[in-house]
Amino acid sequence: MTDMTRELLVKAGVDVDEVMERFMNNETLLEKFMRKFKADPNYQELLDAMEKKDIQRAFAASHTLKGVSGNLSLKMLQEQVSEQCECFRAGDFEAGAALMGKVMEEYCRIVEALDRVYP
Repeated sequence: MTDMTRELLVKAGVDVDEVMERFMNNETLLEKFMRKFKADPNYQELLDAMEKKDIQRAFAASHTLKGVSGNLSLKMLQEQVSEQCECFRAGDFEAGAALMGKVMEEYCRIVEALDRVYP
């Protein structure tokens, strides 16, 4: 991995050392899964559920997105979506909705970085 790639990923909230260890230092495998993240439907599902104020769908989407971001060591995104997920779990849609701006910000940050790293 180039220094530039590492720097872009770190700035986007990726714990590069952790994810590389998880992927046994296999950059090709890491790239494969990072590309899959960009195509993962759960963020869009979360947006749709928020628009419809469907707390059950919002919880399911945020919970899945939390797991995916955790597996890929997307720490900043994982932190935000985890907090949101707990609001939905507690039945507090409004509190979860209030966190959507932070979730969107972190999601966009990581997707932008991935677009630069893996065009």
